[in-house]
Amino acid sequence: MQSPLTGVVVVVVVLAAASLFGWWRRRRDGRFRPVDAPGDQAASDPAAAVLAALGVRPGEVTMVQFSAPVCAPCRATRRLLEEIRASVHGVQLVEVGVEEHLDAARQLDVWRTPTVLVVDADGRIVQRASGVPARDDLRAALAPLLAGAQR
Repeated sequence: MQSPLTGVVVVVVVLAAASLFGWWRRRRDGRFRPVDAPGDQAASDPAAAVLAALGVRPGEVTMVQFSAPVCAPCRATRRLLEEIRASVHGVQLVEVGVEEHLDAARQLDVWRTPTVLVVDADGRIVQRASGVPARDDLRAALAPLLAGAQR
């Protein structure tokens, strides 16, 4: 026979686990994180070919946004990225619909929308964020790339 407290304990454990997951996801959502690349990515890197096919041009710092038509946070991200592109000299924006470019999304390890990739002038993905990034975090991710491009 089960104790009457068993159900209460199960509910408390499930609520605690869900709260912990929600806290972790919220802390991670929209945060830029560096992309770990084995060795030095070269132009022959498969990601570089995929990015080039999506419209990323060599020699330009580029923000690549993966979005979907039904994604509400994607619209907010698009507005933010367009604002940054208009206010920061030397930054390009490429928008990619995941429905039309599902293979590219898979090859670039994009599993949710919006996802923003920051690509340096050499065509390497150097930062990525899933979710709506903060304006200051996006500017901070771009700053070192633009400083290097202006030298």
